[in-house]
Amino acid sequence: MTTQQDPRDPEAPEGVDLERPNVARVYDWFLGGSANWAIDREFGAQVLKQFPEVKTFARVGRDFLGRGVGYLAHQGITQFLDIGSGVPTVGNVHQIASAINPDSRVVYIDIEPVAVAHSQLLLEREGLLGRHAVLQGDVRDPADIWKRALETGVLDPRQPIGLVLVGLLYFLGPDEPVHEMVQRYLDLLPSGSYFLSSHLTEDGVTRKEGDNRENVQELYKKTSAPFHLRSRAEFASFFDGLEMVEPGIDWMAAWHLDEAASRASDRFADDPTFTGGLGGLGRKP
Repeated sequence: MTTQQDPRDPEAPEGVDLERPNVARVYDWFLGGSANWAIDREFGAQVLKQFPEVKTFARVGRDFLGRGVGYLAHQGITQFLDIGSGVPTVGNVHQIASAINPDSRVVYIDIEPVAVAHSQLLLEREGLLGRHAVLQGDVRDPADIWKRALETGVLDPRQPIGLVLVGLLYFLGPDEPVHEMVQRYLDLLPSGSYFLSSHLTEDGVTRKEGDNRENVQELYKKTSAPFHLRSRAEFASFFDGLEMVEPGIDWMAAWHLDEAASRASDRFADDPTFTGGLGGLGRKP
């Protein structure tokens, strides 16, 4: 996929691939952000034609992240490891957590250089770089992520940590050892930690006219990270050994909807299955 350079595009940080759309930058465009390039916007517009609700769906996922982090902060969790954090936008983990516990600390991890660069810039502007940290890394390497996250000095491995893998696992294919990878992270977490995650599924999903999700999945094969659907049971298995927070695995648009202003999720209150997004939160004994 090729596109002409748009004069509105920001200067690309070193290492940024502009030869194909990037899922983090496309997601940023869905949310109304500016950390994207013409190739990402062109791709996003194609997705929008096939799936007109996609921008609202992106906000539903962001709402779920916010409610999950808010719940954890109210449980006294003050440190978070957010992997696949993406490009900063409204309602970042450190902003949500710090509004409840001012001493909260976050280490952000993303593989995309743009996401890392923008996260660092945001924290620098807020005077928070040092209390929080940003690293470039691949979720597939838990040992490396854990080692470097602790080396920042932001996280205390003796205290509970909120591990956040929201909007990420479905970009890892069935040929990858995803369950083993998640289990490795859970093994590294101290007792009392939590695991917050989400996933896309076809299980029990309702459809509306103009909903061409199969075409969207085909489109994503042209990007930096095609996505893969998993069943509810497969997603639930990522939480094996954890104490599930009620109501267990639920639709993202419905999960703890009464805990905070939901914005986009309100649109699907009558039929949260339509979003096709599942979420869950588990506590490590």
